[in-house]
Amino acid sequence: MKEIIGKIHSVETCGAVDGPGIRYVVFAQGCPLRCLYCHNPDTWAVNSESQSVMSVDALMEDILKYQSYFKYSGGGVTLTGGEPLMQKEFAAELFKACKREGIHTVLDTSGYDEIDHVTKEVLAHTDLVLLDFKSINADVYKRVTGFPIDNTLIFADYLCQAKIPVWARFVLVPGLTDSEKDLHDLAAYLAKYDNIENVGILPFHQMGAYKWQDMGFRYELKNTQEPSTEEIGRVRELFRGYGLVVK
Repeated sequence: MKEIIGKIHSVETCGAVDGPGIRYVVFAQGCPLRCLYCHNPDTWAVNSESQSVMSVDALMEDILKYQSYFKYSGGGVTLTGGEPLMQKEFAAELFKACKREGIHTVLDTSGYDEIDHVTKEVLAHTDLVLLDFKSINADVYKRVTGFPIDNTLIFADYLCQAKIPVWARFVLVPGLTDSEKDLHDLAAYLAKYDNIENVGILPFHQMGAYKWQDMGFRYELKNTQEPSTEEIGRVRELFRGYGLVVK
């Protein structure tokens, strides 16, 4: 049998924000999107001099060292990126290996993927999806990512049909994703899905700006202010007004 190899940007062994409990977070190398506020542009390239190349067996050997943390915190393994579905054969094998060990699996994705039999195999072994909604406005989505919105919406529909739990995520960027109409439209859109367990309203930050500069990329949001605590609270209440559980 062919050994499945993954291109890994990095790992975090005790993550606490990428799903429930304490998590072993695997950052996959490669992403098709070019989000204006991305804080990991070093994960974009499909191949990088700094990446690690690992087999599923080798990665699982390290993951299993943390099983006690998973057990007592309700945690597990999160596969993020980059975009992990750019390496979906690897994702499928990794998640199957996790499930054989009784480890909870989370897929953190933009949903920008063609749903084929391999994607379905990944999702069949996924306990929870963290799904990024950049905007519900198609024009804003394309400005943020460089690509059309269609694949993400199709992906969201499939997750609902397959009854896979979702934590939706949305980054609030002043002057970009904070249009009052767009916020109401997104909240109403998310409220129609009964598999969305909660929505995370994530404030834009400048913490990854230095990476853009170091890599020679033009960073369009360098003069964008982070949203105030009051504005974040207001937007969270707006989403709650549509019956959504908001983090």
